Amino acid sequence: MSVVRLTHFTDPHLYGGESEALRGVPTLPALKAALAHAQTRDWPPDAVLVTGDLVQDDPAGYAHFRRVFGELGLPVLCLPGNHDEPRAMERELAGEPFTLGGFVDIGRWRVVLLDSCIPGAAGGALSAGELERLTAALAGADGRHCLVCLHHHPVPMSSRWLDQVGLTNATEFLHTLDAHRNVRAVVWGHVHQAYDGLRKGVRFLATPSTCAQFLPNADDFAIDHRPPAFRTLELRADGSLLTEVVWVEQLLGGSSHSASSAA
Repeated sequence: MSVVRLTHFTDPHLYGGESEALRGVPTLPALKAALAHAQTRDWPPDAVLVTGDLVQDDPAGYAHFRRVFGELGLPVLCLPGNHDEPRAMERELAGEPFTLGGFVDIGRWRVVLLDSCIPGAAGGALSAGELERLTAALAGADGRHCLVCLHHHPVPMSSRWLDQVGLTNATEFLHTLDAHRNVRAVVWGHVHQAYDGLRKGVRFLATPSTCAQFLPNADDFAIDHRPPAFRTLELRADGSLLTEVVWVEQLLGGSSHSASSAA
């Protein structure tokens, strides 16, 4: 397998009801629209990645998630966000095609799935045990390139309110990454906006939500009226990657567009 292709969805914030909305966006219809659009573009990928906030504090939303993603016929790699209910998530998404946490090897790449959630808190942290599991996953990758995934942002987003609820022990996390030369990229959700940066040769990527977005560079909480989105990732055998954020404009009555970049 010379190229590994992933489609990244994040922060669907599903409820038990099919028409309930977050910040004015009905979350289940928005997720279905993002999935439908993704299926018109180089489908299928090798796996689907979902980085947290699968539900909006409503365990009944997992039934919708299980049905919608379970019908794809693809591996679905998941990790929790601060609005998830971990026990319910584990119960409802047990077994194939879902993988919760740990790591998955696909071709020349290892995808590491981390739990950065603190019960009852909006911000996150990686426990000592989770950092140990990260170290073991990176050290034992057996020549594979590594993509590290989590919910909370490990680098500042230049947004005062949002950076108060990021990864509180980001220094430890970054130190762990620095100790392993096989890390090629880090991807997360939580921030409801796009980010693409480079640190010590490692790509750092945030993906917008499949529902409502947050206004970038805002000191105080503010909604951005951009549409739902997802990200595609093309992971190459040499460790480079090609990625694009695809905005699902159809929900606003327009046409979709994307922004792509390679490294």
